[in-house]
Amino acid sequence: MTPPIRPTPPLVDAVASLYDHLIDRVLSTPERVTSAAEGKRLLAGDEGNEALADQIQRVAVLAVPVVRTVARGARFTRVPWVLVVSTTLSIGSTIRAGVREVRVIGSLVAHRLEEETGRPADPALVKRLALDLYLSPRRTPAVAARPLPLRRLLQRWLVKGTFGRDTSRGAAKALAAAERLDLHPYAKR
Repeated sequence: MTPPIRPTPPLVDAVASLYDHLIDRVLSTPERVTSAAEGKRLLAGDEGNEALADQIQRVAVLAVPVVRTVARGARFTRVPWVLVVSTTLSIGSTIRAGVREVRVIGSLVAHRLEEETGRPADPALVKRLALDLYLSPRRTPAVAARPLPLRRLLQRWLVKGTFGRDTSRGAAKALAAAERLDLHPYAKR
């Protein structure tokens, strides 16, 4: 049995830095995603975002020891390096897709908060709501502030990337949930 994937603290810190940069970038531009349908179109399109490539590459490089640890715990005594490299590339691709998905969800949440309140969206609130909706689109996010579940985000990307799973269906559900979410309780905060 393989050990559970446990992201290392530097890897979690890299994801935290990437996530902060991502949402700050969303909030610094006037362009917003105004509907779930528009968000789905953006995610379906081939929009390259090279500005975040170095941070994404940093996360992927830091994920290599996690992949190697899991590979060492496997039943096979020798794991071909081709498998490690291809898994790492898959994780990098999943992280890149995940970053785009969270950015689009954050943009929709920011737009809806700005429409609700008539003032710029609170960055901490956008970060929390976008992440909660991305990770659990069926649950209504808590109104009370709590720490960001960045370790859960990273684990999701690592597991989905390791097994080559697509994250787009979950992102579409999160966009729909963001569009349906009643923002009145959050705007009062």
